[in-house]
Order: sequence, then structure tokens, then C-alpha cells
Amino acid sequence: MTFTRRLGAALIACVSITVAGAAIAASTTPTAGARNTTPRAATAPARAANTALPPVTAADRVLGRADAPVTVVEYASFVCTHCADWYKAELPAFKTRFIDTGKVRLVFRNLPTQPQDVAMAAAMVGKCAAPERFFDVASSFMNGQAALFAGGKTWFSDAIAVSGRTQAQIEACFDNPATRTQLEAEINGAIAAGADGTPAFFVNGTRVTDHSLEGLTAAINPLLPKR
Repeated sequence: MTFTRRLGAALIACVSITVAGAAIAASTTPTAGARNTTPRAATAPARAANTALPPVTAADRVLGRADAPVTVVEYASFVCTHCADWYKAELPAFKTRFIDTGKVRLVFRNLPTQPQDVAMAAAMVGKCAAPERFFDVASSFMNGQAALFAGGKTWFSDAIAVSGRTQAQIEACFDNPATRTQLEAEINGAIAAGADGTPAFFVNGTRVTDHSLEGLTAAINPLLPKR
């Protein structure tokens, strides 16, 4: 199947699921403390107690200074409505308060949710984007999510347009087995660390279930150097 047909099939699957039951809209409507749940990957290792969060590497996509005293790792899915809500409602103030001031580096990692084919394809586009353009791609996916669920057809093409890569480059990256291997490793690391839903946040390796700006602030402030 060609690259274009693969993305088209993913979009058709997503739209058909949405139309087939307004159930998807109802089930993904944010409620207090709710998370999108993520099915376990067939290749995922058994979840171990107190498993350390995988360390940050050059393969990660990071927003903020490398020497920031606090690292916040977010596991998210580009089709998770709660993730899009956080991206739009909380990230701007979080960025101003912590990232722009050099206090925090935010690490984005993929944990695809249902519909899996759509989420996996979007995660692959993000991985194949130029590293410095990853958050442009994330913004395109998150901000365009509502239009996607309403039946929009340009969700992938809009993201590819800001990826810093040509479609041919994205296609070659899709076909590279290493890309999927990296994504599967990311998913397995999330499951091993106990990320059982999205978004899932870890502050200096500790899971924080309250991902509001206030909740994250309460977890971050005690870890900042005292003046």
C-alpha cells in the first residue's frame, strides 16, 4: 500500500469510527481526572513495580533548555482529546512559567490510543519530522484534532506541511524499520513506567496524576533550586 493510501486509510478508519457512533465523542469528553486509556502492546514487557522512567536521550523531542533543573516527561497521543485539551489550555501558561524561564524541560513521548492506526500514523509523522519542527507538528495535530473528528481530511497533510520534510522524505522514514522500532520502544517504556493512560506526566521521574497547571506547579516548585 502506498504512503498516501496508508494515511488515507487511517483517516477513513478514524472518521468511520467517529460517524459510526457518536460514542467516540462521548467517551472522549473530558471529565475530572479522566484519561484516555491505552491498550497494552503485544510486545510490551510485563509491568514491573517501581520501574524507572526511561532516561532522556537524543531520540526524545524536548522543549526547553537541556540543563533545566526539572524534567517533565509527558506521554500523550495525538488523537487523545484530553491531551489536546492540555496542549491548548495548559501548555501556553506552563511554557511561560517554567520552560521560557529555564526551570523545566518538557519531553514529549508517544503513547498512541484508539483509534490505533490513526494514532500510530500520526506518531510516525512526528518521529519523521525534522527534530526542530516536531512541536510545530504536535501543534498542528493537537489544534486540528476537533476538525479531524468532525470529518476533516487534511489532518495529516497539514502536519506534514510544517514538518520540515518533504512527503518523499516522510514516506522513506515511514518505510524505515528503525522508525517503528523506536516508536515501539517508546510505547514499551511508557507501559513499563506505569503510564496506563494519556496524558501521563512524570516530574523528575515521579508520576503526577494532577496535570493541571496548579497540580504540576505543586510538584515542580519543591524541586527548583532555592535562591
